[in-house]
Amino acid sequence: MTYAESLQQWRQERESKLKAEDGWLSLAGLVWLKEGANTVGSDAGSAVLLARGPAKAGVIEYRAGRATWREAGTGAGRELKSDADGGKPDMVRVGDIAWFVIHRGERDAIRVKDPLSEARQHFTGLRWYPVRPEYRVVAKWVPHNPPVVIAIPNILGEIEKTPSPGHVEFPLLGKNIRLDAVIEDGDLFFIFKDLTAGKETYPAGRFLHADLPKDEKAVLDFNKAYTPPCAFTPYATCPLPPPGNRMGIRLEAGELNYGHH
Repeated sequence: MTYAESLQQWRQERESKLKAEDGWLSLAGLVWLKEGANTVGSDAGSAVLLARGPAKAGVIEYRAGRATWREAGTGAGRELKSDADGGKPDMVRVGDIAWFVIHRGERDAIRVKDPLSEARQHFTGLRWYPVRPEYRVVAKWVPHNPPVVIAIPNILGEIEKTPSPGHVEFPLLGKNIRLDAVIEDGDLFFIFKDLTAGKETYPAGRFLHADLPKDEKAVLDFNKAYTPPCAFTPYATCPLPPPGNRMGIRLEAGELNYGHH
């Protein structure tokens, strides 16, 4: 398989995951929990409104940062674990709709996933810059010993203090570039912005994963730079590039902004 073929395969897998039944396009709701009882159901007055299913599916009791689910018609309560600290949240299903608790900043919310969401049903496909091998760079890896904590803003206006194991340095388009990394899913994860943002690419910036460094080197393939979930749904809570990850170059590689032609 050639380099171009492998990239095409990666891009197809990226789109398949995005539009999967439980992918980002299935997001159908984001509701911040209020202290006390938060009703769940298809009734128009529900705090957590479901597109279909029982009018009154149950109640989420939220007390002092803890969420307990009480399904209608049952007396038992089930305490729900959120995705705090990168953990896997407890999923609740009502028919084919699923929801779970997410923790952002100092708040907790319910994220709803629906395979019949508007975004999933009307998805028009991804678009990309042509593959350009020169945007696959071998960067110098500079570790932080110990890791430092960097401030990463999110689209909600909050700041997440996130450990950074190090940064990369490399020349590109006549500039010396430095990007701080964090760890996500066992990879180096870069949240960055370049001068194509707001024009050809998503205004807030883009994401890039890379393998963990080896021999003080890290390989960054910007042909795999991709658009954050917030471009596809209003119910995502995307991180934004930290100030040091804003590049003064036009990085014409990777995924183009969704829905803009």
